[in-house]
Amino acid sequence: MAPETSPPALHCAELLGAGPSIGDMVRPLAKLGEKLARTLPAGLGRLTGGDAPVVRIGIPAEGTLDSIAGEDVSLTAHSLMGLGPRRMPLLATFEAAPVLRLLDRAFGGRGVVPDPMPSAFPLSAELLLARIEDAIAAALSAGLGGDATHRVSPLRRDTDLPQLAPFAPAEPLLRIVLEIEEAGTQPWSLALAFPLSTLAAALVVPRRQRRVAVRTPRPGPGEEPFASMPLEVTAVLVDMSLPFSRLSALRPGDVLPVTVARSVPLRVDGRTIATGTVGEVEDRVAVQLQHAF
Repeated sequence: MAPETSPPALHCAELLGAGPSIGDMVRPLAKLGEKLARTLPAGLGRLTGGDAPVVRIGIPAEGTLDSIAGEDVSLTAHSLMGLGPRRMPLLATFEAAPVLRLLDRAFGGRGVVPDPMPSAFPLSAELLLARIEDAIAAALSAGLGGDATHRVSPLRRDTDLPQLAPFAPAEPLLRIVLEIEEAGTQPWSLALAFPLSTLAAALVVPRRQRRVAVRTPRPGPGEEPFASMPLEVTAVLVDMSLPFSRLSALRPGDVLPVTVARSVPLRVDGRTIATGTVGEVEDRVAVQLQHAF
């Protein structure tokens, strides 16, 4: 008889510390894009020797490596980059037309794209792509903090995305498009794609151990700092009303008949806190409490 086997243990996400979802990373990636819009123009401006371009960032969109490969309709360069010591992957994608246009301008031309388009990047374009990659890596590193843990470096490049195989074809990605606008030339774009694992390492602060708040009981009226606090207590023996004509005619020596109420209120700041009766203790007038509120 075969021995019974125990079913595999199931652990909830709270115990396993499940990481963020793609939806959780949209906002952090958008903020990184805003930083790239500020830091990348200077690096791109040095490629052509002109003024720094204007970089506009699109809204992060979800996708996969298969969906990116399906967009390739012409010559495209795909650059694999690594984040930090573990070289966690991210992908930069450049279409051939804007790269060749930049190349023509770098050699003094007006940014003309060859017709027909080449089937492969010439060596001069490969060198320009390397400089673009360096500018993007530097801007990403600065946007992520600039330390060794978040430093981005180019790894390898290929026009065949399946051959490059930067990550699993169906792995969830967030992709962000950068639109580059330069004076006197057509705008162009490049795209950055981040797997969820890379985004989590780059943009999510590690969770801290949750602290349990210990509530300190509030002190009562018999404890400090309230116990020794002095309060003025007023015993109202007489509460009477007089017409204004009588009040205005009062002179020294006048006698006002009053009646002391049986129930004398004790007040603090105008609020009655107890009532009592008037009596005497050791030849001194006293109030014996009958009710306290």
